[in-house]
Amino acid sequence: MKDFQDIPETDSAELSRQRPRVPMRVILPNLVTLMALCSGLTAIRMAFEGRWEFAVGAVLLAAVLDALDGRVARLLKGTSKFGAELDSLADFVNFGVTPALILYIWILKETGSLGWVAALVFAISAALRLARFNVALDDPNKPAWAANFFTGVPAPAGALLVLMPLYWEFLGFLPHWSELAVPISFFVIGVAFLLISTLPTFSGKKVGTRIRRDLVLPLFVIAVLIVALTVSYPFPMLAFATAVYLLSIPFAWRSHRAYARQEKTLSSEDLDDDGEDADLDDLSEKDKSDAG
Repeated sequence: MKDFQDIPETDSAELSRQRPRVPMRVILPNLVTLMALCSGLTAIRMAFEGRWEFAVGAVLLAAVLDALDGRVARLLKGTSKFGAELDSLADFVNFGVTPALILYIWILKETGSLGWVAALVFAISAALRLARFNVALDDPNKPAWAANFFTGVPAPAGALLVLMPLYWEFLGFLPHWSELAVPISFFVIGVAFLLISTLPTFSGKKVGTRIRRDLVLPLFVIAVLIVALTVSYPFPMLAFATAVYLLSIPFAWRSHRAYARQEKTLSSEDLDDDGEDADLDDLSEKDKSDAG
């Protein structure tokens, strides 16, 4: 038997050099995604404990962190396939499963099976919407202006939108009656169909990429004002924001149609130009044949 002392010791520094290392710029966006996932799961706990304000706040925090992780990844050039997959799974939990469970525990359970069906439809619609979004990212034929729009309501916006009845109850406009569980169930199903619909909605991804120098300070003031109002008056701000978002959908549809119409006009003009060039080429060939 070979003596263990005869086995040469491997230099630890050499081993550390051989192991692959992941740069910190790739890890940071994933940490933000995991923080969002923790916030979404905490919202479920708050719902079981009946602490509805904290449950809604945790979903809102998850939505803010979800908006940040992609921007952090692009800013640090730390995008990765692992990060994209983790983000999709976290979004399904935070904006599909969590709002559905919150609403079911809050009032949908009063309807029995109908409330559970509404919760299931919303969670499954969120999963389908995220899967469709991931597939659309690889579409090479998508025009450049399409980046200004989402197809259907995005999952974070849908999660905050479907919780609208909670906001209205906190504001005192919606009583907590068991009779309202049925219409709220149909409202949840309606928002679920908005998630998987083909309605164009404003993306906002390109907003803030370039800011005029004279607008930087006013933008800071507006951002601080929005954060202060949301912290001080969370439910009025959420109710107002979701109402404005619903009203923006018809304007997004009109804007999308205008872009598509403009692209179609430009394409037809290009075809006409190509046709005229072809006619001129045919005419020149005909002249040559006549001359011959």
